Amino acid sequence: MQIATPKAPPPIPPVIPPAKSATPADNEALMTQARALEAAFLSEMLGQAGMGAARDSFGGGIGEEQFASFLRDEQARLMVQKGGIGLAEKLFRAMSGGQDVA
Repeated sequence: MQIATPKAPPPIPPVIPPAKSATPADNEALMTQARALEAAFLSEMLGQAGMGAARDSFGGGIGEEQFASFLRDEQARLMVQKGGIGLAEKLFRAMSGGQDVA
């Protein structure tokens, strides 16, 4: 009497498909989005830190309150343009799948 050996199950395909090679244009678009995300983050952090909050005396009135977010957004954008806090690079690596790019 011969004992039948069970067959091995078929291999399970990977959940995440292998990343395709990104072009320089893809990388630039991805880095642009990463910088935009860093700027949005910094703008929110500046707002939470009280930047642009109305002053108690000699403030700019309701106009200052309404346009303070525009000032914070621009200051955050300039911070990112000058190098930021390094968040854009981390976001870029995460969004590109951790691939090393030239």
